[in-house]
Amino acid sequence: MHLYTMRTPLAADFAGTLEQLAGIGYATVGVSGRHGNSPAAIRQMLDRVRLKAVLEHVGYDIVTGPGLPQALEDVHTLGGEWIVVPSLPGSLHSPAGYREVARQFNRAGLAARESGLKLLYHNHGGDHEVVDGVSLYDILLDETDPELVGFELDVYWAAKGGSSAPGELFVQHPGRFPALHVKDMAPNGDFADVGSGVLDFPGMFDTARQGGVRQWLVEHDAPADPFASARASYRYLSRLRY
Repeated sequence: MHLYTMRTPLAADFAGTLEQLAGIGYATVGVSGRHGNSPAAIRQMLDRVRLKAVLEHVGYDIVTGPGLPQALEDVHTLGGEWIVVPSLPGSLHSPAGYREVARQFNRAGLAARESGLKLLYHNHGGDHEVVDGVSLYDILLDETDPELVGFELDVYWAAKGGSSAPGELFVQHPGRFPALHVKDMAPNGDFADVGSGVLDFPGMFDTARQGGVRQWLVEHDAPADPFASARASYRYLSRLRY
């Protein structure tokens, strides 16, 4: 479970929310917002219910600035192996901007590797746009060092963006996608519980091993009932065969 899905109950009861997720059957989480808790306190809450944090979302300005060493230390404290940039500033939304991002990611990725972690980037719809004849997402794939930079692919936004089919990305760029945000799309394009929408998860997961996928993190950006959504998505995925 990517914990952005659970941000409302987490704000009210962080420990209790983690306990309920473990009770549903989730084994790993991605941290996205600490809600006033320290990394050490979150780690204690996770350990208590036998959940493991595999990554944390950390802002682009922190990853590319002087806050990176502390951010890396915090991911270690949480028990994760990936530090993930969740989005980019709008001012960089151009081929030149994305080339600068790629340079920054390679630099930060080297620091992450030296600390025993790996840097990943999480996409949104705008990342898959073609600007001046160039796919912005392809710039990041082509101009970052695979040894230093990977990707946490949000399959909803890749599909919504229109230029990057997840299953094809896994084949074209093997080993670049250690983590996925598993998020479904309703027929009208809105968010949906996994398995209730239109995305072909068996089809895209069929090539996931080629993409290097090791973590499937459920996400719903705006669930009416976060726990009901978490249960429905888990139920579908636990029964899925591909």
